[in-house]
Amino acid sequence: MSAPTVRLWHLYPREMNIYADRGNIAVLRTRLHRRELDLELREVGPGEGPPDDGADLVYLGGGQDRDQLTVAADLAATKAAALRGLLEGGAVGLFVCGGYQLAGHSYRTAAGETVGGLGVLDVETVAGDGRLIGDIVLASELAGGSEAGRLVGYENHAGRTTLGDGAKALGRVLKGHGNNGRDRSEGAVVNRTLGTYLHGPLLPKNPWLADLLLGWALEHRYGRGFDLEPLDDRLELAAHRAALARANRRR
Repeated sequence: MSAPTVRLWHLYPREMNIYADRGNIAVLRTRLHRRELDLELREVGPGEGPPDDGADLVYLGGGQDRDQLTVAADLAATKAAALRGLLEGGAVGLFVCGGYQLAGHSYRTAAGETVGGLGVLDVETVAGDGRLIGDIVLASELAGGSEAGRLVGYENHAGRTTLGDGAKALGRVLKGHGNNGRDRSEGAVVNRTLGTYLHGPLLPKNPWLADLLLGWALEHRYGRGFDLEPLDDRLELAAHRAALARANRRR
């Protein structure tokens, strides 16, 4: 019998991969393999339609404005309808920085161009005058509001994102700027689709979030819950604590 497998679509891995965002894929694969589970990775680029056999987890990383313009046009032409259907049907989505902006309704660039988004997150983004940069720490209710629900990362974005009524924040900003530098929100969650500005990459320093996404993805594939075996996360938690300490030292 084959091992349980997560089918992952990595969207535009060459066009949207700044700030080491591809590292998130490596974390998902490694955490599955350490449990003798499998990852079936499909990289989908410009001009390519979605694979016919579906996906349990969709990932899109960050990119510059020029990359987002190119990717947005291709998404609309080749993949948007299938992606919306998947995510509305319970598949998991993780959209980081530029990918987060494209997951919303629209993004207006610093040059005044409006980039149409997927609309799977109820957010709007407008480029601001300066960049929001630095270490960031969140408290997220996705882990039940416990200490384990803390998220750490690094943000570097000009976009100012505002949540609509149909989305809730991924977390409350304890250190850093977040979505817009004003309301202390960061990221957005709709169903099992997450958007965030946290780079670094995100998942190596936040293993609980990686496992949450994997558990959801396995449930989507097999129609039942999965109790993932605990892993020895001493290195991951040491990285988490180092990022937290760095954020607390910043002035």
